[in-house]
Amino acid sequence: MINAWGITDKGAVRQQNQDGYYLQRYDSDLAVGVVCDGMGGARAGNVASLLAVETFSDILDSLRKAAPEDAALLLREAAEAANSAVYQRACADPDCRGMGTTMVAALVSGKTAHLLNIGDSRAYHVGETGISKLTRDHSVVEDMVLRGELSPEEARNHPRKNLITRALGSEPHVRADLYEKELVQGEYLLLCSDGLSNVVTDQEMLYEILHGGPAEDCCQRLMDIAVDNLEKFLAGKPQNVVNNYRCSIGNPVRGY
Repeated sequence: MINAWGITDKGAVRQQNQDGYYLQRYDSDLAVGVVCDGMGGARAGNVASLLAVETFSDILDSLRKAAPEDAALLLREAAEAANSAVYQRACADPDCRGMGTTMVAALVSGKTAHLLNIGDSRAYHVGETGISKLTRDHSVVEDMVLRGELSPEEARNHPRKNLITRALGSEPHVRADLYEKELVQGEYLLLCSDGLSNVVTDQEMLYEILHGGPAEDCCQRLMDIAVDNLEKFLAGKPQNVVNNYRCSIGNPVRGY
């Protein structure tokens, strides 16, 4: 049986929450979750993420009775529809010019999780053997890590870590990466924006999900840790560092 929980918060830096998420359990063995982290200014980032989530979820809701083997196609189709909606809005509305959003999504059917990502929002797998990142960030520092120019530890605090190389809505068409993961009873997926992954370590996530307390409270505990860690990091930092630290806490979606 699939269980799912979600939460979002504007965090300690921004005045407006630029993240959006959708979580729906259709029946005991079919569920979908999506997280988007918008960009493009104070107003436009919020528009981009919410429009992407709404369009994506509408497409999946209308097609949820399709055969399980079509899951990857459904995710790709929904992401393309969301991309078109955001791109067209950005072209039509001067206030939204240049906006875009990341996206990470999971469609869980039975024991199989079908995953999609665009940008640096992530999917993690959590089980008794540990925690592992299932998606690859589309970002400047991730490319530097892959080329051997940075270690993962150096990438975590690199000044260019928030520069992404792929976003939904920035061009007429978008290329998404797709993954599959087989799940067993008692394992978890965590979908999140960089507002969580930038400030909460893998070990903190692992502990809270498996041992931190009631499962239904896990998202709130992770949110509290993220806000606390970020406030400690920013304490005493000059205003330009605070302004440039793009880390609104957003959207841990946990369950399955």
